[in-house]
Amino acid sequence: MSAITFKPKQVVKRLIATLPPRNLDVIIKRYGLGDNTDRMTLEAIGDIYHITRERVRQIENFALATIKKSDIFKKEAGVFTELHNLVVSMGGVVCEEDFLMHISKDPSTQNHLYFLLVLGDEFAREKENEHFHHRWIVDDKISMKVHDALRTLYESLSQDELIPENELIAMFLNHLKDVSDTYKNEEITKRWLSLSKTISKNPLGEWGRSESHNVSARGMRDYAYLVLRKHGSPMHFTEVAKSISQVFDKKAHIATCHNELIKDPRFILVGRGLYALSSWGYEQGIVKDVIAKILKKEGPLSKKDIIDRVLKERYVKENTVFVNLQDPKIFKKTKEGKYILA
Repeated sequence: MSAITFKPKQVVKRLIATLPPRNLDVIIKRYGLGDNTDRMTLEAIGDIYHITRERVRQIENFALATIKKSDIFKKEAGVFTELHNLVVSMGGVVCEEDFLMHISKDPSTQNHLYFLLVLGDEFAREKENEHFHHRWIVDDKISMKVHDALRTLYESLSQDELIPENELIAMFLNHLKDVSDTYKNEEITKRWLSLSKTISKNPLGEWGRSESHNVSARGMRDYAYLVLRKHGSPMHFTEVAKSISQVFDKKAHIATCHNELIKDPRFILVGRGLYALSSWGYEQGIVKDVIAKILKKEGPLSKKDIIDRVLKERYVKENTVFVNLQDPKIFKKTKEGKYILA
């Protein structure tokens, strides 16, 4: 626990020691400060004491106020200063989960830290909403600028766009206005990005909109798309299945993978078992379809020109192209020896 010099459990134990028994029990249950680390709701505590949730809230607020008025609270001022400085060093606004995990991975210790943040007047907690996770703030101005920049960044991304991390950081910093350069380092920037629920990264480290299938992969087809995109060139479906298992730690049956690739227009069969992404410019269809599209677009072509163009679209033998050209229902040869659509 190198991030802080004090022991949260010991500090909290000293702070709550002066509370009356019922107040103490409510605080322990509410914040998970005992053997049970689950934080209980107002209703659950009310059921135990046969009182309303509002009465539990009153007891909780009274207990917090009692602690803040105590001499012990004044003696522990250094603890809150240390926590405040830590939040500042991490960007002035921090994702709750990220901050607690940064200090300790122990749930009980995290609960005690959370309780200290609740007690400290210098810390403001913003609850999660559709855009952001739970977060703690010690600098309102920085917080406002970071939130605005994250919203602008989200709006600037198209639905299925994927961006390398270094590019996304540059885009984000470009949207941040009038923020001290001391904050503009990679570690703090990544912490600010973690505040957002609408922007996140996929297992390959590429960023985009959280709701995109390219970021929140939901099945075999999405995993296959990311694997092929990362590979950058056509892959055999057996290799795609193998890569899915390795990269995403998901069991990928070869036959299932092949069936899913066939059904999805994002993938093009470009050879015997070889798949490419349609976004790379490959045309849908079998070899005959490809030849027909080429001739429709370019007009009469020689056998060599047709073969050259088809081999840019499909990983097949030259003879396969020539055999397909012999279909008189689709193609015919001119007097000049070139091929046209029948």
